[in-house]
Amino acid sequence: MKTAKLAKSYRVDDGKNFRLKDIDPADTGHWHSADEAKEQLQKDISRLEELQDKLYAQDRWALLLIFQAMDAAGKDGTIKHVMSGVNPAGCQVYSFKVPSDTELQHDFLWRTTQHLPERGHIGIFNRSYYEEVLVVRVHSEALKNEALPPSLVTKDIWEERFEDIHSFERHMARSGTVIRKFFLHLSKKEQKKRFLARLEEPEKNWKFSASDIHEREYWDHYQKAYEEMIRNTATKHAPWYVVPADNKWFTHLVVAGVVVETLEELGLSYPKVDAAKRKEIQEAAKALNK
Repeated sequence: MKTAKLAKSYRVDDGKNFRLKDIDPADTGHWHSADEAKEQLQKDISRLEELQDKLYAQDRWALLLIFQAMDAAGKDGTIKHVMSGVNPAGCQVYSFKVPSDTELQHDFLWRTTQHLPERGHIGIFNRSYYEEVLVVRVHSEALKNEALPPSLVTKDIWEERFEDIHSFERHMARSGTVIRKFFLHLSKKEQKKRFLARLEEPEKNWKFSASDIHEREYWDHYQKAYEEMIRNTATKHAPWYVVPADNKWFTHLVVAGVVVETLEELGLSYPKVDAAKRKEIQEAAKALNK
Protein backbone atom coordinates (compact mmCIF):
# COMPACT_ATOMS: atom_id res chain seq x y z
CA MET A 1 0.00 0.00 0.00
CA LYS A 2 1.40 3.42 -0.95
CA THR A 3 1.75 5.87 1.91
CA ALA A 4 -0.59 8.36 0.22
CA LYS A 5 -3.38 5.76 0.23
CA LEU A 6 -2.53 4.80 3.80
CA ALA A 7 -2.65 8.43 4.93
CA LYS A 8 -6.23 8.81 3.73
CA SER A 9 -7.40 6.64 6.61
CA TYR A 10 -6.14 9.32 9.03
CA ARG A 11 -7.56 12.29 7.13
CA VAL A 12 -10.38 14.31 8.66
CA ASP A 13 -11.99 16.89 6.37
CA ASP A 14 -15.41 16.82 8.01
CA GLY A 15 -15.15 16.62 11.76
CA LYS A 16 -18.85 16.35 12.51
CA ASN A 17 -18.62 12.79 13.83
CA PHE A 18 -14.91 12.71 14.67
CA ARG A 19 -13.84 10.93 17.85
CA LEU A 20 -10.21 10.85 18.92
CA LYS A 21 -10.60 7.43 20.55
CA ASP A 22 -11.37 5.87 17.14
CA ILE A 23 -7.71 6.22 16.13
CA ASP A 24 -5.15 4.02 17.88
CA PRO A 25 -1.90 5.93 18.66
CA ALA A 26 0.03 2.65 18.19
CA ASP A 27 -1.46 1.84 14.79
CA THR A 28 1.02 1.11 11.98
CA GLY A 29 -1.34 0.08 9.21
CA HIS A 30 0.06 -2.92 7.36
CA TRP A 31 3.65 -1.96 8.19
CA HIS A 32 5.40 -4.06 10.81
CA SER A 33 8.75 -2.41 11.43
CA ALA A 34 10.93 0.62 10.75
CA ASP A 35 13.24 -1.48 8.56
CA GLU A 36 10.31 -2.55 6.41
CA ALA A 37 9.16 1.05 5.92
CA LYS A 38 12.62 2.60 5.42
CA GLU A 39 12.71 2.10 1.63
CA GLN A 40 9.29 3.68 1.11
CA LEU A 41 10.19 6.65 3.30
CA GLN A 42 13.35 7.28 1.29
CA LYS A 43 11.33 7.13 -1.94
CA ASP A 44 8.90 9.71 -0.59
CA ILE A 45 11.71 11.98 0.61
CA SER A 46 13.35 11.83 -2.83
CA ARG A 47 10.03 12.53 -4.53
CA LEU A 48 9.41 15.44 -2.18
CA GLU A 49 12.77 16.91 -3.17
CA GLU A 50 11.75 16.82 -6.85
CA LEU A 51 8.33 18.33 -6.20
CA GLN A 52 9.68 21.10 -4.00
CA ASP A 53 12.08 22.12 -6.77
CA LYS A 54 9.13 22.49 -9.16
CA LEU A 55 7.07 24.34 -6.53
CA TYR A 56 9.92 26.85 -6.13
CA ALA A 57 10.47 27.24 -9.87
CA GLN A 58 6.78 27.62 -10.73
CA ASP A 59 6.34 30.24 -8.00
CA ARG A 60 2.52 30.08 -7.88
CA TRP A 61 1.49 27.95 -4.92
CA ALA A 62 2.59 28.01 -1.27
CA LEU A 63 2.31 25.08 1.13
CA LEU A 64 1.73 25.49 4.86
CA LEU A 65 2.23 22.47 7.12
CA ILE A 66 0.96 22.80 10.71
CA PHE A 67 2.06 20.43 13.48
CA GLN A 68 0.22 20.17 16.80
CA ALA A 69 0.73 17.55 19.49
CA MET A 70 1.18 16.79 23.15
CA ASP A 71 4.72 17.11 24.52
CA ALA A 72 7.15 14.38 23.36
CA ALA A 73 4.96 13.36 20.40
CA GLY A 74 7.86 13.92 17.99
CA LYS A 75 7.09 17.11 16.08
CA ASP A 76 10.74 18.17 15.77
CA GLY A 77 11.91 14.73 14.73
CA THR A 78 9.15 14.37 12.15
CA ILE A 79 9.98 17.71 10.57
CA LYS A 80 13.69 16.83 10.58
CA HIS A 81 13.24 13.43 8.91
CA VAL A 82 10.50 14.22 6.40
CA MET A 83 12.04 17.48 5.20
CA SER A 84 15.63 16.16 5.14
CA GLY A 85 15.88 16.35 1.35
CA VAL A 86 14.25 19.75 0.91
CA ASN A 87 16.25 22.78 -0.24
CA PRO A 88 16.45 25.14 2.78
CA ALA A 89 16.13 28.13 0.42
CA GLY A 90 12.53 27.17 -0.26
CA CYS A 91 11.45 26.08 3.20
CA GLN A 92 11.06 27.89 6.53
CA VAL A 93 10.30 26.36 9.94
CA TYR A 94 8.83 28.46 12.74
CA SER A 95 8.36 27.25 16.31
CA PHE A 96 5.84 29.21 18.36
CA LYS A 97 6.43 29.35 22.10
CA VAL A 98 4.72 31.43 24.80
CA PRO A 99 3.53 34.74 23.21
CA SER A 100 5.70 37.79 23.84
CA ASP A 101 4.35 41.03 25.28
CA THR A 102 4.28 42.53 21.78
CA GLU A 103 2.38 39.56 20.38
CA LEU A 104 -0.18 39.79 23.19
CA GLN A 105 -0.95 43.34 22.08
CA HIS A 106 -2.40 42.00 18.82
CA ASP A 107 -5.14 39.61 17.77
CA PHE A 108 -4.40 35.90 18.21
CA LEU A 109 -3.66 35.33 14.50
CA TRP A 110 -1.17 38.19 14.22
CA ARG A 111 2.07 36.51 15.23
CA THR A 112 1.66 33.53 12.91
CA THR A 113 0.35 35.55 9.96
CA GLN A 114 3.71 37.32 9.74
CA HIS A 115 5.41 34.01 8.98
CA LEU A 116 3.10 32.58 6.32
CA PRO A 117 5.04 31.07 3.38
CA GLU A 118 5.46 33.12 0.23
CA ARG A 119 4.62 31.66 -3.17
CA GLY A 120 6.92 28.84 -4.21
CA HIS A 121 7.81 28.03 -0.61
CA ILE A 122 6.94 25.49 2.07
CA GLY A 123 6.22 26.94 5.50
CA ILE A 124 6.18 24.75 8.59
CA PHE A 125 4.55 25.79 11.85
CA ASN A 126 5.70 23.83 14.91
CA ARG A 127 2.65 24.74 16.99
CA SER A 128 0.56 27.59 15.64
CA TYR A 129 -2.53 29.75 16.13
CA TYR A 130 -4.23 26.53 17.24
CA GLU A 131 -2.57 27.01 20.64
CA GLU A 132 -5.29 29.62 21.16
CA VAL A 133 -7.96 26.91 21.32
CA LEU A 134 -5.73 24.38 23.09
CA VAL A 135 -3.41 25.59 25.86
CA VAL A 136 -5.39 28.84 26.28
CA ARG A 137 -8.58 26.81 26.56
CA VAL A 138 -7.14 24.32 29.05
CA HIS A 139 -5.58 27.17 31.04
CA SER A 140 -8.29 29.75 30.52
CA GLU A 141 -6.55 32.18 32.90
CA ALA A 142 -4.18 32.82 29.98
CA LEU A 143 -6.96 34.86 28.38
CA LYS A 144 -6.32 37.56 30.98
CA ASN A 145 -2.85 38.12 29.46
CA GLU A 146 -4.43 38.88 26.10
CA ALA A 147 -6.06 42.02 27.48
CA LEU A 148 -9.31 41.46 25.63
CA PRO A 149 -12.25 43.71 26.46
CA PRO A 150 -14.25 41.83 29.13
CA SER A 151 -17.41 42.01 27.04
CA LEU A 152 -15.71 39.81 24.38
CA VAL A 153 -14.71 37.04 26.77
CA THR A 154 -17.93 35.05 26.77
CA LYS A 155 -18.92 31.39 26.85
CA ASP A 156 -18.90 31.51 23.03
CA ILE A 157 -15.26 32.58 22.68
CA TRP A 158 -13.98 29.14 21.59
CA GLU A 159 -16.69 28.71 18.96
CA GLU A 160 -15.92 32.23 17.74
CA ARG A 161 -12.22 31.39 17.46
CA PHE A 162 -13.03 28.23 15.52
CA GLU A 163 -15.09 30.38 13.17
CA ASP A 164 -12.25 32.90 12.78
CA ILE A 165 -9.72 30.14 12.03
CA HIS A 166 -12.08 28.55 9.52
CA SER A 167 -12.49 31.88 7.69
CA PHE A 168 -8.76 32.59 7.79
CA GLU A 169 -7.84 29.20 6.33
CA ARG A 170 -10.48 29.51 3.63
CA HIS A 171 -9.05 32.91 2.69
CA MET A 172 -5.53 31.47 2.50
CA ALA A 173 -6.71 28.56 0.34
CA ARG A 174 -8.42 30.98 -2.04
CA SER A 175 -5.16 32.95 -2.22
CA GLY A 176 -3.03 29.98 -3.28
CA THR A 177 -1.75 28.69 0.06
CA VAL A 178 -2.43 24.98 0.50
CA ILE A 179 -2.82 24.01 4.16
CA ARG A 180 -2.28 20.57 5.66
CA LYS A 181 -2.56 20.08 9.42
CA PHE A 182 -1.12 17.23 11.47
CA PHE A 183 -2.08 16.17 14.96
CA LEU A 184 0.53 13.66 16.14
CA HIS A 185 -1.62 11.36 18.26
CA LEU A 186 0.47 10.05 21.17
CA SER A 187 -0.72 7.74 23.95
CA LYS A 188 -0.26 8.72 27.59
CA LYS A 189 1.73 5.52 28.17
CA GLU A 190 4.19 6.30 25.38
CA GLN A 191 4.56 9.89 26.56
CA LYS A 192 5.58 8.60 30.00
CA LYS A 193 8.16 6.31 28.36
CA ARG A 194 9.66 9.22 26.41
CA PHE A 195 9.71 11.50 29.45
CA LEU A 196 11.57 8.83 31.42
CA ALA A 197 14.11 8.54 28.60
CA ARG A 198 14.72 12.28 28.87
CA LEU A 199 15.47 11.84 32.56
CA GLU A 200 17.54 8.65 32.35
CA GLU A 201 19.61 9.24 29.18
CA PRO A 202 22.19 12.04 29.59
CA GLU A 203 22.09 13.02 25.91
CA LYS A 204 18.35 13.67 26.27
CA ASN A 205 18.45 15.60 29.56
CA TRP A 206 18.35 18.92 27.72
CA LYS A 207 14.88 18.06 26.40
CA PHE A 208 13.40 17.78 29.88
CA SER A 209 11.27 20.58 31.27
CA ALA A 210 9.38 20.55 34.56
CA SER A 211 6.44 22.13 32.73
CA ASP A 212 6.09 18.91 30.70
CA ILE A 213 5.18 16.99 33.87
CA HIS A 214 2.84 19.77 34.97
CA GLU A 215 0.97 19.74 31.64
CA ARG A 216 0.64 15.96 31.80
CA GLU A 217 -1.72 16.44 34.73
CA TYR A 218 -4.16 18.03 32.26
CA TRP A 219 -4.04 15.12 29.82
CA ASP A 220 -7.80 14.51 29.67
CA HIS A 221 -8.52 18.23 29.30
CA TYR A 222 -6.12 18.43 26.36
CA GLN A 223 -7.59 15.35 24.69
CA LYS A 224 -11.03 16.93 24.84
CA ALA A 225 -9.66 20.25 23.50
CA TYR A 226 -7.90 18.50 20.60
CA GLU A 227 -11.05 16.57 19.70
CA GLU A 228 -13.15 19.76 19.71
CA MET A 229 -10.49 21.58 17.68
CA ILE A 230 -10.45 18.90 14.97
CA ARG A 231 -14.23 18.62 14.90
CA ASN A 232 -14.63 22.35 14.34
CA THR A 233 -11.73 23.16 12.00
CA ALA A 234 -11.42 20.13 9.70
CA THR A 235 -12.39 21.14 6.17
CA LYS A 236 -11.70 19.93 2.64
CA HIS A 237 -9.44 22.92 1.94
CA ALA A 238 -7.57 22.54 5.25
CA PRO A 239 -7.93 18.95 6.49
CA TRP A 240 -6.47 17.47 9.65
CA TYR A 241 -4.43 14.28 9.64
CA VAL A 242 -4.61 12.49 12.98
CA VAL A 243 -1.35 10.56 12.75
CA PRO A 244 -0.57 7.68 15.15
CA ALA A 245 2.59 8.78 16.96
CA ASP A 246 3.59 5.94 19.30
CA ASN A 247 5.97 4.66 16.61
CA LYS A 248 8.08 7.51 15.28
CA TRP A 249 9.02 5.73 12.07
CA PHE A 250 5.36 5.31 11.18
CA THR A 251 4.62 8.98 11.93
CA HIS A 252 7.37 10.00 9.50
CA LEU A 253 6.01 7.63 6.86
CA VAL A 254 2.45 8.98 7.02
CA VAL A 255 3.45 12.66 7.08
CA ALA A 256 5.82 12.20 4.12
CA GLY A 257 3.06 10.48 2.15
CA VAL A 258 0.63 13.33 2.81
CA VAL A 259 3.09 16.03 1.75
CA VAL A 260 4.03 14.17 -1.44
CA GLU A 261 0.40 13.53 -2.35
CA THR A 262 -0.53 17.17 -1.70
CA LEU A 263 2.21 18.52 -3.97
CA GLU A 264 1.43 15.98 -6.70
CA GLU A 265 -2.19 17.13 -6.73
CA LEU A 266 -1.05 20.65 -7.67
CA GLY A 267 0.20 19.49 -11.08
CA LEU A 268 3.50 21.29 -10.63
CA SER A 269 5.86 21.83 -13.56
CA TYR A 270 8.86 23.90 -14.49
CA PRO A 271 8.00 27.21 -16.24
CA LYS A 272 7.94 26.96 -20.03
CA VAL A 273 10.55 28.99 -21.90
CA ASP A 274 9.15 31.24 -24.65
CA ALA A 275 10.83 31.93 -28.01
CA ALA A 276 12.55 35.12 -26.85
CA LYS A 277 14.01 33.41 -23.81
CA ARG A 278 15.11 30.42 -25.88
CA LYS A 279 16.95 32.74 -28.26
CA GLU A 280 18.60 34.46 -25.32
CA ILE A 281 19.76 31.06 -24.00
CA GLN A 282 21.17 30.07 -27.39
CA GLU A 283 23.09 33.32 -27.71
CA ALA A 284 24.46 32.92 -24.18
CA ALA A 285 25.62 29.38 -25.01
CA LYS A 286 27.39 30.65 -28.16
CA ALA A 287 29.13 33.38 -26.21
CA LEU A 288 30.32 30.93 -23.58
CA ASN A 289 31.57 28.43 -26.17
CA LYS A 290 33.71 31.15 -27.80
